[in-house]
Amino acid sequence: MTEQPLHVVILAAGEGKRMNSGLPKVLQPVAGRPMLEHLVRTTLALDPAGVHVVVGHEAGRVRDLLDAIEAPGLDSVEQRQRLGTGHAVQQAMGSVPDDGRVLVLPGDMPLVRIETLSRFVEAPGELGVLTFIAEDPFGYGRILRDGGRVTGIREQRDATPAEAEVREVNSGVLIAGAGRLRGWLARLGNANSQGEYYLTDCVGLAVADGIRVETVICDDSDELLGANDMAQLAGLERALQQRRRSLLLASGVRMAAPETVQVRGEVRSGRDVAIDAGVVLEGDVDLGDGVEIGTGCVVRDCRLAAGTRIEPHCVLDGVETTGAAHLGPFARLRPGTLLAAGVKIGNFVETKNARFGEGAKASHLTYAGDADIGAGANLGAGTITCNYDGVNKHRTEIGSNAFIGSNVALVAPVTVGDNATIGAGSVVSGQAPANALTVARARARSIEGWKRPTRKSGDDPSG
Repeated sequence: MTEQPLHVVILAAGEGKRMNSGLPKVLQPVAGRPMLEHLVRTTLALDPAGVHVVVGHEAGRVRDLLDAIEAPGLDSVEQRQRLGTGHAVQQAMGSVPDDGRVLVLPGDMPLVRIETLSRFVEAPGELGVLTFIAEDPFGYGRILRDGGRVTGIREQRDATPAEAEVREVNSGVLIAGAGRLRGWLARLGNANSQGEYYLTDCVGLAVADGIRVETVICDDSDELLGANDMAQLAGLERALQQRRRSLLLASGVRMAAPETVQVRGEVRSGRDVAIDAGVVLEGDVDLGDGVEIGTGCVVRDCRLAAGTRIEPHCVLDGVETTGAAHLGPFARLRPGTLLAAGVKIGNFVETKNARFGEGAKASHLTYAGDADIGAGANLGAGTITCNYDGVNKHRTEIGSNAFIGSNVALVAPVTVGDNATIGAGSVVSGQAPANALTVARARARSIEGWKRPTRKSGDDPSG
């Protein structure tokens, strides 16, 4: 059976009215990514012949996500009338050959593991259902058995009081031979409280045809949880965050307060990495050996070399360090920032599309945008690169061991030579030659006999 081509059908047509959101339910984020994206990427790891996503509500936005994933065999089909889960699967069957197997999943299942799906797909039989034991089964379809054999699945709204007591429930994940499934879908009726064609009724039809329904019980029920409202979505977030923190801890990452750390992407870490409380890791993050991240930092899409230290309350986005650098506190480093070993970026410094050579420093109150700063250069407090003329961006080139005094404005395009010194308070454009002092400021003068203005009688001092 496992040699049959596998096709995955993901049901993602629902609106999710209880979310009270303009965003379709399957696009609601968990750990920084839409629920549907988590699931699609997991099913792609099964190496299926195709992944067919049934779209409906806000179909264009869902398709935009699928286009962004750019995976071969990933496509979508629209369910124009929402007539139930069985009807939804019927829409996708046109892409599935009769000799294949069909794995059906709900689109709001972001936590399911590839290991669980692989075990389920490999189970024998014409029809299989993935189940779990629920502490509170309310809302789930109950697995009905007679002498251990599955006889059907009863939806919550249609369950008798005795059936409602059953704790083994349907996850919404089903696998069947395509030819058999196509026949059962054609025989579905809608004589139920919702007037819908339930996919779960295929189980009763299979039993009536003498087919034994196999079940695989998932040991970790959190994997199979979905979300119909924001409270349940928050529960998925907690579960996935705990899973990701546990993986980092197991890899040797030291966390001062693990429950406060948020992992919203893929994080790779070396040895002896330390993360303080309240840190958010987003996107694609690579942490080298001995990296330290202080409390309250946000690190997004960064590659930090061994020994890099980030003081508290910094925001790093698209930053790469190629050696041990010292950053912050209260620094904002934007995309395109590249820092060599020994670089010091201090408090209230902002960088963007800037490269700092080995040992260069911007210790406080500085903006470096569209700039190349040479090794050993020092940017004094209040230094800014004036890189935007209102239409175009221009670069600033600062040579090795240059010393930029406090409160200097470098009006790009500008080049500062090696070992150059810029006097404090200067406004420099064009060239500042190497090995020379450049001063560009007005000469101070004092006016004798000058008097401060006085308030006119009756004026309101508060303005």
